[in-house]
Amino acid sequence: MKSRIDPAPELLTLARMQEGVLTAEQAAAFGLGRHSIARLVGQGRWNVLDSGLYAIDGAQNDWGAKAWGGVLLGGDAARIGGTSAAYLHGLLVDPPTEITVLIPHNARRRNRPPWRFQRERPGAHDHRSIGGPPRLTIEDTVLDLCDPKLTPSFRSPTDWVMTAIQQRKTTPRRLQSALDRRSRSINRRLIQDMITDVVVGAQSALEVRYLHDVERAHGLPHGRRQSGRTTGPAERTGRAYRDVLYEEYAVVVELDGRPGHDDEGRFRDLRRDNVSAVRGELTLRYGWEDVVDDTCLTAFQVGGVLLRRGWPGPLQQCPNCAEVPWFGETAAG
Repeated sequence: MKSRIDPAPELLTLARMQEGVLTAEQAAAFGLGRHSIARLVGQGRWNVLDSGLYAIDGAQNDWGAKAWGGVLLGGDAARIGGTSAAYLHGLLVDPPTEITVLIPHNARRRNRPPWRFQRERPGAHDHRSIGGPPRLTIEDTVLDLCDPKLTPSFRSPTDWVMTAIQQRKTTPRRLQSALDRRSRSINRRLIQDMITDVVVGAQSALEVRYLHDVERAHGLPHGRRQSGRTTGPAERTGRAYRDVLYEEYAVVVELDGRPGHDDEGRFRDLRRDNVSAVRGELTLRYGWEDVVDDTCLTAFQVGGVLLRRGWPGPLQQCPNCAEVPWFGETAAG
């Protein structure tokens, strides 16, 4: 009678490194054959994830285990990409239902839930894989998410780029280097402009949209981004920063993409506006809808104030202003 063979400690250590997932080949390398695996499955100690792929100790429902399973099914050089990599990098709060696994260009794998296997174009990505499970670098992840042909996405390129930079996952320089390595990129110009915008001071997706769609598109003067001021003792707000300052005309534009302020936030805004008023500055406040949905109206309001404060103009009409009947009146001051 053959003695029962249990998983070796080294095999269990490997499983823990892979979020509780093992392949039959890995088990065999540590002396655990198919009959022993069948016994473990029959006892409920192991669970079948796919042919030749197993989860131990109840790991089969864990997203990380499934991600590791996809990499193991993908074979050598497989790694996580797309929104799955974005989740692993902390750019998404919730894990995607479908797990994107990148495989070498000459490999073939059949898609089946929850895995979608996608062949990598040679040279498109940094050859390095990071983390466990292995995934694209944060820079390649962001650039892929900005390209709808590579990764269908529910967020705009601006959101992906600014989120990664705001959370200090990457830097403009590293993103630029990754972009330079790519021979093709559908949104190259847009990404390049965003990187430049961050360098000159834009710090959020809303600030980038304001810079592109409101300020530049309508010929407004260039405002200083994140302009700091040290307040006096009577102002009592400490060091403060203005999102956009048109210093020559003493106009401040504050941008807030949050859906609403709590009482403390509103009070803080009021104090900042009061400080600006003491300094002779006029403050205009805009949210996401103002900048994204009512872009032209916002531009005309800012432009109208600037014109009345000495800006020579002219306020320019963008392609979306064509149906706005009061453009000429506003532009004329």
